[in-house]
Amino acid sequence: MNIYNDYIKEIEERKLQGLHPKPIDTAELVSEIIAQIKDLDNVNREDSLQFFIYNTLPGTTSAAGEKAKFLKDIILGGSVVKEITPAFAFELLSHMKGGPSIEVLLDLALGSDAAIAKDAAEVLKTQVYLYDADTKRLKDAYDNGNAVAKDILESYAKAEFFTKLPETPEEIKIVTFIAGEGDISTDLLSPGNQAHSRSDRELHGKCMITPEAQAEIQALQAQHPDKSVMLIAEKGTMGVGSSRMSGVNNVALWTGKKASKYIPFVNIAPIVGGTNGISPIFLTTVDVTGGIGIDLQNWKKKVDANGNVVRNEKDEPILEEVYSVATGTVLTINTKTQKLYNGDKELIDISKALTPQKREFIKAGGSYAIVFGKKIQTFAAQTLGITAPTVFAPAKEISKEGQGLTAVEKIFNKNAVGVTPGKVLHAGSDVRVKVNIVGSQDTTGLMTAQELEAMAATVISPLVDGAYQSGCHTASVWDKKAQANIPKLMKFMNDFGLITARDPKGEYHSMTDVIHKVLNDITIDEWAIIIGGDSHTRMSKGVAFGADSGTVALALATGEASMPIPESVKVTFKGSMKEHMDFRDVVHATQSQMLHQFGGENVFQGRIIEVHIGTLLADQAFTFTDWTAEMKAKASICISQDETLIESLEIAKSRIKIMIDKGMDNKNQVLQGLIDKANKRIEEIRSGEKPALTPDATAKYYAEVVIDLDIIDEPMIADPDVNNEDVSKRYTHDTIRDLSYYGGDKKVDLGFVGSCMVHKDDLKIVSQMLKNIEKNQGEVKFNAPLVVAAPTYNIIDELKAEGDWEYLQKYSGFEFSDALPKSTARTEYENIMYLERPGCNLCMGNQEKAEKGDTVMATSTRLFQGRVVEDRDGKKGESLLASTPVVVLSAILGRIPNIEEYKVAVEGINLTKFAPVSTKL
Repeated sequence: MNIYNDYIKEIEERKLQGLHPKPIDTAELVSEIIAQIKDLDNVNREDSLQFFIYNTLPGTTSAAGEKAKFLKDIILGGSVVKEITPAFAFELLSHMKGGPSIEVLLDLALGSDAAIAKDAAEVLKTQVYLYDADTKRLKDAYDNGNAVAKDILESYAKAEFFTKLPETPEEIKIVTFIAGEGDISTDLLSPGNQAHSRSDRELHGKCMITPEAQAEIQALQAQHPDKSVMLIAEKGTMGVGSSRMSGVNNVALWTGKKASKYIPFVNIAPIVGGTNGISPIFLTTVDVTGGIGIDLQNWKKKVDANGNVVRNEKDEPILEEVYSVATGTVLTINTKTQKLYNGDKELIDISKALTPQKREFIKAGGSYAIVFGKKIQTFAAQTLGITAPTVFAPAKEISKEGQGLTAVEKIFNKNAVGVTPGKVLHAGSDVRVKVNIVGSQDTTGLMTAQELEAMAATVISPLVDGAYQSGCHTASVWDKKAQANIPKLMKFMNDFGLITARDPKGEYHSMTDVIHKVLNDITIDEWAIIIGGDSHTRMSKGVAFGADSGTVALALATGEASMPIPESVKVTFKGSMKEHMDFRDVVHATQSQMLHQFGGENVFQGRIIEVHIGTLLADQAFTFTDWTAEMKAKASICISQDETLIESLEIAKSRIKIMIDKGMDNKNQVLQGLIDKANKRIEEIRSGEKPALTPDATAKYYAEVVIDLDIIDEPMIADPDVNNEDVSKRYTHDTIRDLSYYGGDKKVDLGFVGSCMVHKDDLKIVSQMLKNIEKNQGEVKFNAPLVVAAPTYNIIDELKAEGDWEYLQKYSGFEFSDALPKSTARTEYENIMYLERPGCNLCMGNQEKAEKGDTVMATSTRLFQGRVVEDRDGKKGESLLASTPVVVLSAILGRIPNIEEYKVAVEGINLTKFAPVSTKL
C-alpha cells in the first residue's frame, strides 16, 4: 500500500498548486489499484476505479500493460467488476492505442470463444497502431485459415478504421484571441525555462503565455461554448523558433478538445493563425494533433496609385489592415468551400490549410493515425492478395517535363517511398520519404518517449541508419530536475536503440555535446534526410528538418516522414571577404541583403535555402545552415565541392570513432556502420562514380539571391530592437545592424561565446584575442563577464592538443569540472571569464540565464524575449547576436566597440574565412 499512499500524498501536494492527479504510468501503482478494486470492502475502491478508468496512461507504459491484462481477465470472466462490464472493458481497450492492448485484443480475437473473438475483432478493426509482431500474428492466423483474422484483414484493406470515422463538420465556428503582436515564438507557448515540466502536461500548461491570457481564453470559451478559440500572431508568424510539441500541446490543452475521455490532459484539434502564416515546424506539429493552421494575410503592404509599395521614414513598408481578427471576433471555417468567413462575408481562401491530406489528419484526430493506417491497409491488401481500394487522398505527384532538379528535389526523389515508379517529382509533390538520421534532444526527449509509448513502439525502425539522444540542453546544471528526468530518458532511449549521450549503466563518460553538432558528424551522406527534435537540426550535409517531439517519435518508430517537397531559394556569393570580417558577418549579411533585394519580403520563409558554399568544411558551413532557422527557412542544403566533402567526411569519421572508443556503440554497431557508410561514400566521390550532390543546371528556384561580400565592411549584429515603437518588429531576427550603428558606447553586461553557432576556430579566436590584448595592454581585464561554452568535448580535446586551452584556462576565473558539476544555476556573474561545460548553456534558457535586464552580446541564435535574459523592472533584457570577436571585445570593454577598436583587436588573427567557389558547381 506504500505506493498508493505516496500517490495520494502527491495528489494532495498537487491540489495546492491547483493541479489534478498526475496520470499513472507505472505497473506497480496500477497493480495496487487493481487489488483495491477487487477488494469490495476497500475504502479506496471508488477512487481506485476512477484512477484505473480515467487516469492510467495508454500505449506501452508498464501501467498500460497491467491495465490491459486486468481488462482481459474481466472479459474472460476471471474477474467480475460490476462497474466494468466486458463490453466496457472492450471500450477501454479501444482507447489504449496499442502495445499491450493490441496483444490482448489479438489473444481474444484469435481465441477459442467465438462470441468474445467477434467482439475483439470489432475493436481491432478500429485500431491502427500495430507493429510487425502484431501483423505477423494476424498473417499467421489467416494463413492457417482463421476466419476472424480474415475478417479483420478485409476490414483493414478497406481502411474501415478511417472510413467509419465521423466526417469533419462543414462549418467550424471560431472566436479569435490575439496571443501577441509580431512573431510569436514557441517560447511564449512553452517557455524554455519550464522544459523540465513538459512531460507533465497539466503542470506545463500553466506556463502558456500568462495566467491573464489563460483567463481571457477561458472567458471567451464561457461566452462562446459552441466555438473553438483560435490563437493568433497579429502582424507576425505563429510558432517561430524552437520545435515545440509542448507548445502545440499547451495550445490544444487550453483551446482544443479531448482526444479521449479515458486519457487525461491529451487534447487535439487546436486552431492557430498568423498574419504571415505558421512556421513550418509548428505547422507540422499542428498536423500531428489534427489541428488547423491558417495563413490569415489580414495585413497587406500599402501601395500607391502606381502599384508601388508605400514606405515610412525608416524605409519600411506601411501595412494596411485587410480585415480585423481582434480578440473576440467570431469567424467561420468552411471545410467544404475552404474559405474563412465573417458572417456571410468571405475573407480569404484557406485551401492550403485544408488540403485533402490535412482534412484526413483532422478527421482522424492527427497525422499519426493516417501514417499507421496507410501501412496497415497496405499490409492487409498484400496479405489478402488484393489491390487496396483508393481510400486516402492520393499523393500529389508533380512532374515538370524538361525541368531539372534542385538539390532538395534530388534528395527527395532518392529517398521517396510509395511513389509512381520512374516518375521524377518536383517541388509541391507530397512524398513519404525514408529517414536516414534521427536526433532527440533532452528537454523534448521525455515527450518523444511518451509519444513512442503512446504509439506502442518498442524498438527503433531498422530503416534508420543512426539515431542519437543528446544531453546538451540540461548540461549546464545537474540539478534535481535533471537528475530526476535525464537518467530515465537515457535508459528508455538506450533500450529503444539510440546512441545515448549519457550511459544508463555508467560505463562511459557522459557526452553533453550539442545535438546539432553530433548529428552534423553522424550524417555521412549528403543525400541523407535527417529529422531532429530541435529547430536547429540543419546539417551542412544532407537536408535536415527540425521537428516536434512527435514527428521525431514517428521517424524513430517507422523510419519514415511525410511532407511536401519544398521550394528552394538559391544563395550564391560574389566578391571577397575583408581581412577583418568573420564568417558570422557573412551569415547576418545574407539575411540583411536578401530582405533588401526583395523589398522586405522574406523569400526564405518556409522554403529550402540551397547555399553554394562548397569551399567551407562541414563545421564552418554549419554556421550558415544553423542560422537558417532564424531566416525562417524550412531547411538548408549546402552544396559542397568533392574534395571539401571528402575532408568533412574524414573529420566526421574521426569523431564517430571517438564515440566508439568511449564505448557508446550499441549491440547493432550503429556507429561502426556509419563509418563503413562514410568510407563507401568517400570511395564513390574519389572514383567519380557518384560526385558530391549538385543541382541540375535547368533546376527552377522560387528565387535566387546573390550575396555581395565586397560590401560587408563592418561586423553585423542581429538586434532584438526591444524598444521599437512597432511591437511587431521587436524580437525578430530581421533587424541586422552594422557595428557603427551603436557609436561605440552601448553598455554590455555579459558576453556569451557558445551554442551550436560556434566551432573550434571560434574558441581559437577567443584564445588569440586574449593573447593579443595581453601583449598590447599588459593584462586582460574584463569589464563584463564572458561565458564560454564549447559545443563539444572534441573541440576541447583538440584545443588542449594545440595549446589554446591552456591560454583559456590562464585567463579564466572558473572552469567546469565533470567530477563536480554545478547543482544550481548561476544567478549572478563576476567580471571574469567562465569556461563552462560543453552544451547549450545560455542559449537554451532553461538552466543558466543572464541577470535580469542585462544587455547580452552573444554568438547564440536566441534573441527572443525572456530566453537568454529576462526583463526587470524598468529595463528590458536584450540579447544581441554577433561574431565571436565582437562578443569577446564587448566583454573586455564592457560596451560594444567602435570599428577602429575592433580592427585593432582582430589584427593578425585568423578569422573564419570564406571564398566563393571559382568554378560553377
